[in-house]
Amino acid sequence: MYYVYIVECADKTLYTGVTTELERRVEEHNSSKKGAKYTRIRRPVKLVYSEIYPDRSSASKREYVIKKKMSRTQKLKLMGTSKNR
Repeated sequence: MYYVYIVECADKTLYTGVTTELERRVEEHNSSKKGAKYTRIRRPVKLVYSEIYPDRSSASKREYVIKKKMSRTQKLKLMGTSKNR
């Protein structure tokens, strides 16, 4: 299983990624050098959304859509809120 996830950074920005182990990956974003460069300087992060996919290919395609094609407003709606954070 693969997870597409969105974390909210301390500065209220959103980061989207893909992983096979959601809890481990969020922990890496918060405390390890394995966290993405983007999130390392915006700690702490909190998990705000995730989806499950059966394979890496479909998860990566979805990550691309969320990361590159969706506006912040669309991401907030996806996460279940329409208020601007």
